[in-house]
Amino acid sequence: MTETRTRTVAPAWPLYLAAAVVAAVIAGAVAQSFSGGSLAALGIPDPGPATTFGLPALRGAAWILMSLATGSFLLAAFLVPPRMTGEDLNGARLTVDGHLAARTGAHASAGVALIGLAMIPLVLSDVSGQPLRTVFFEAAAWSQALDQVADARVWLIVAVLAAAVAGFAYAASSWWSQVAAFLGSICVVMPLALTGHSASGGAHDFGTNSLIWHLVAMLLWVGGLMALTAHAMRRGPHLPEATRRYSRIALFAIAVMAVSGVVNALIRVRLADLTQYSYGNVLILKTVGIVVLGFIGFVHRERTIPRLEAEPQAFRRLAAVEVTIMAAVAGLAVTLGRTPPPPPLDPNLTRMQVQMGYNLDGPLTWGNWLTQWRPELLFSVIAVLLAVYYVHLARRVDGWQASRTAWWLAGCALVVVTLCSGLGMHMPASYSAHMTVHMILSMGVPVLLVLGAPLTLVRAAYPAGEFNPRLWAESFQRSSFVRWISHPAVSTIQFLVLFYVLYVVEPLYDLMISEHAGHVIMNAVFLLSGYFYFWELIGPDEIVGRASAKVRLAWLWISMPFHLFMGVYLMQLGAVMGEEFYRSLELPWHPDLLRVQKDGGGIAWAAGSFPLVIVFGELFRQWLKEDRAETAESDRRAEESDDEEWRRYNEMLARFEGH
Repeated sequence: MTETRTRTVAPAWPLYLAAAVVAAVIAGAVAQSFSGGSLAALGIPDPGPATTFGLPALRGAAWILMSLATGSFLLAAFLVPPRMTGEDLNGARLTVDGHLAARTGAHASAGVALIGLAMIPLVLSDVSGQPLRTVFFEAAAWSQALDQVADARVWLIVAVLAAAVAGFAYAASSWWSQVAAFLGSICVVMPLALTGHSASGGAHDFGTNSLIWHLVAMLLWVGGLMALTAHAMRRGPHLPEATRRYSRIALFAIAVMAVSGVVNALIRVRLADLTQYSYGNVLILKTVGIVVLGFIGFVHRERTIPRLEAEPQAFRRLAAVEVTIMAAVAGLAVTLGRTPPPPPLDPNLTRMQVQMGYNLDGPLTWGNWLTQWRPELLFSVIAVLLAVYYVHLARRVDGWQASRTAWWLAGCALVVVTLCSGLGMHMPASYSAHMTVHMILSMGVPVLLVLGAPLTLVRAAYPAGEFNPRLWAESFQRSSFVRWISHPAVSTIQFLVLFYVLYVVEPLYDLMISEHAGHVIMNAVFLLSGYFYFWELIGPDEIVGRASAKVRLAWLWISMPFHLFMGVYLMQLGAVMGEEFYRSLELPWHPDLLRVQKDGGGIAWAAGSFPLVIVFGELFRQWLKEDRAETAESDRRAEESDDEEWRRYNEMLARFEGH
């Protein structure tokens, strides 16, 4: 069916162009004003304005395009409903407005990919002092940049990811494709979030994790408003509902940006240095811009949103001003990555602080497991937020089982205790601690979380028949992805293969443990892989076509020996995995690395037994429940069959008596 709508629309591309130009000009101009001192301090020749102005300008434009891509996919996936062809969103196609937003996201992603490629010679020109014209057209210079300059490799990864998102978005037009593109657009920014000032020096674990929060919040806030403003300029439908939903996202995003920005600044800048260095001055200007944006957002919530249907032009005007200020703040944020920060808070960093972000005084013991604490600002914060959201929803559902709430909260608490206690602190420095964390995140936490039945709770907490989280959850549970990932063979294989790949492929293991980004990726893999595995095995949430409890129990018996065999393999391994990295930490207690690795193998072999007690118990309970249901159904059919046979027997006797 073709949609037709008579409406006077204003093109949105001038808004996008203006935002990109504002961000680029401010980023380039501010960075240019500081470039002389920076280059002199580093002893690098001036490569010329094409680099000193062009590099930060392109970075500013790239951030606007990244935000526009994320916001456009956010609009198409979660702010405006698609055309539904059934009872859920599986098979739903985008409306005209959703398609326009999706195409905008694809264009923006393609622009990010092009900028990412252009940044390769630019960063080489920047660090070498060679004019851009001498390196841009030389293939050898590009090769040199990728071989010797870490930032060039980072931008190549960004370009590849952005190109993949763009290509996928151009080819797809279903609702699920926009959800995938939205997640992909967030992944595009991750290489940049894991590098720069925040990823180096002391407390870089705090710096990197807080920067991830900061940048993702910026994508949602800036990009969401740009996409929503464009939707308003097109006079698109569902604007009041979309605006109210975005308003909640924006409120959360600005809170996250404020908190994460403060954390990121405090680990690098003394308050007394804020006005003494250019870095502090830029930081102050950025903070002022965020405060102004927060005030405009408050005006939106209090004045324009309640009158949106009557005065849509007021929203469009205020939103356009807000987008312009956002672009200016984004331009200032870009210059922070190129402005030399003040002297470090601690100039005498140990090898441990350089590699991990903090010091350890001794090996992991039962005592310091619970007495040493260091906040983990990514997964632990996510766990706390999920716990709060779960409790909020549970209060809205009459009769929700307290046992399910207890399981969920226990899983969230286990994440926090594991990653913030002495165990989490020792994870980067000790193979055995790393294995313990892995086993908890992949086998302990998921078992507890799946028993909380979160999707069932979401479905019960929101009304039916609306475009809301209930419909999203129902559509996810009935999707082809869930049917595929929940197949016992697929679920088991992904759980085992990821485990073996991360530990048996030694170069991959060495790379993962030596970078903070590697720890983030591994923790995410452990949690997601384990969750899908145990969700299929014992989760109370509905899974269409799920195998019977007997079949799932058989798959568990088949898979566990393969999982436990890894522990035996590690206990017998004579070579130390990650030896170069572990020795580079210069741990003061000089551990026996091979002994620690064998201890880790023993933990892998034995630790899985504890959650399996819960898993086997739950599977047997489900087996008995299914058996009782089958017995009751069989008795019912037998009774119906007996009644039918008795009726036929009486009819036969009556016929004989009639003769």
